[in-house]
Amino acid sequence: MISFNYETEFELHNEPDFSKWLSSVILSENKKEGEINYIFCDDNYLLEINQQYLDHDTLTDIISFDYSVGNEINGDVFVSVERVKENASDFKVTFHEEIQRVLVHGILHYCGYKDKTESDERIMRSKEEEKMKMFHVEQ
Repeated sequence: MISFNYETEFELHNEPDFSKWLSSVILSENKKEGEINYIFCDDNYLLEINQQYLDHDTLTDIISFDYSVGNEINGDVFVSVERVKENASDFKVTFHEEIQRVLVHGILHYCGYKDKTESDERIMRSKEEEKMKMFHVEQ
């Protein structure tokens, strides 16, 4: 089950559409959906998590904690809405596109994709693009 939680004023519109899309991404990677929690927050909230749990003193757009067991994906994905907005502006994409990228990025980490090396990062970006094309909103 995918759930969306808010520690900021932001609210994701069309939660069911995002949930359905992320579930389809998980299935497309031959994984089983477990408990996945998205927590939307601000920079300060995520910075505290980064400092406390990862010993990093930097701002970031996403931190994911992977609790997956075998083929079942489980985890907590913390997303700084402030950072996503700034990144969207920097990368000259819409906020909607950047929030999609960040949400699927967390899932892809749980599926085993990394982004620490240039090679891994290229693969991650390619997977993000592929999975973003799977997002369809019913009209």
